[in-house]
Amino acid sequence: MAKFTAPVTKGQRLSGTVADLTYEAMGVVKVGQDYPIFVANALTSEEIEFQVTKVNAHYGFGRLLKIVTESPDRVPADTRNYLQTGIAPLAHLAYSAQLKFKQEQVVNSLAKFHLDWQVQPTLAAPKETGYRNKAQVPVKMVAGVLQTGFYRQRSHDLIPMTDFLIQDPRIDQTIQSIRDILREYQVPAYDETTGKGTLRHIMVRRAQATGQQMVVLVSKQRHLPNEVAVVEQISQLPEITSIIVNFNPKKTNVILGVKERLVFGHLYLEDELLGHQFHISAQSFYQVNHDQTERLYQTAIDAAQLQPTDVVVDAYSGIGTIGISVADQVKQVREIEVVPEAVADAKNNAQLNGVTNMDFTVGKAEEIMPQWAAADVKMDVLFVDPPRKGLSPEFVAAVLAVKPQKIVYISCNPATLARDLSLLTAGGYQGNQVQPVDMFPQTTHVESVSVLERDE
Repeated sequence: MAKFTAPVTKGQRLSGTVADLTYEAMGVVKVGQDYPIFVANALTSEEIEFQVTKVNAHYGFGRLLKIVTESPDRVPADTRNYLQTGIAPLAHLAYSAQLKFKQEQVVNSLAKFHLDWQVQPTLAAPKETGYRNKAQVPVKMVAGVLQTGFYRQRSHDLIPMTDFLIQDPRIDQTIQSIRDILREYQVPAYDETTGKGTLRHIMVRRAQATGQQMVVLVSKQRHLPNEVAVVEQISQLPEITSIIVNFNPKKTNVILGVKERLVFGHLYLEDELLGHQFHISAQSFYQVNHDQTERLYQTAIDAAQLQPTDVVVDAYSGIGTIGISVADQVKQVREIEVVPEAVADAKNNAQLNGVTNMDFTVGKAEEIMPQWAAADVKMDVLFVDPPRKGLSPEFVAAVLAVKPQKIVYISCNPATLARDLSLLTAGGYQGNQVQPVDMFPQTTHVESVSVLERDE
């Protein structure tokens, strides 16, 4: 067989028209016999000049040199930092076009599995920027000065930043103030190359309903240099109700370590969601877009059409947000969650809201569900909100064994959603509609709600 030769060479300068965007929002320019070259910061329909930077057998990559003809959907602003760091890879695209892009991601994923489901227009977020209630910002010594910012994509080169665009601006201000305090008390940033230094990340959470802010200082050492003075200064900042030192001594990309110490205030934040009170600890999962989370969950709850006699299972329950929100509409709620701290939060939150018809199981959903299937556990409605990898084969098999009447699938990844819907429909379930919800404006991520019912 003749060896394939790419129609371009590395370093070559070319021009072309952007035909489409990938799911990562890279522009696609076709060269020769449909050879795609992926170019960052290029939008559909734009005529561009670019330089080839990498060549593979079936595709290549290019660097944008010049936009000859701009897309009408291009945002006229300096978005380089947001694009280079990957914080906001769609910051250069008008919001209406972002919503359509996300709808198309779901459509394309379903088409690969020949699922003829209707995909509704993406539900827009009320805030296009400044919506994130949680920030995890790396710190690094740059020219001998501690800086906060974000890493350039596919590198550990820190780009110093104080405006992160998609984060609550009050969180941005808190991080900037903490940076200045750390500089004043000469707390050194951790250097992953040498292993020297102390501080790795600053994490800040803010509760929208109460305005409370939690600060987590992730340290290589158990104690920070000048810790008492640093904590005292940070505690004086506006809205700070909690300061935690998290101990992470490992050489790892995982941000938070297992052990932590409360050094000021409370171990949790207080927030409200769908009319219920929630306590959120540092390590627990909590959706980062408060207003759109309410819309996402309400969409899922409405789609479930719950009945007073229903037994509901929430298989990825976190701190109990969905379960507590539906508890007063059903007979019983059963929660499964792998993170013990989140389960502790969920139990506390159930008590906080006067909910008594819930039980809690610590473990992996893909391990607990087969056990319940073997024990013939009753369930009428199953809520699933899995991570990006979707449902495991073991979990799907257990669902098909237990046979809940209805499955409400909240997805954060169209690709695994389509795969799982295909498996569930092959196993006797049917559905016809997906509702995308934009939880993360300016990014390529899209959540969605789907409902499947068992064939009788």
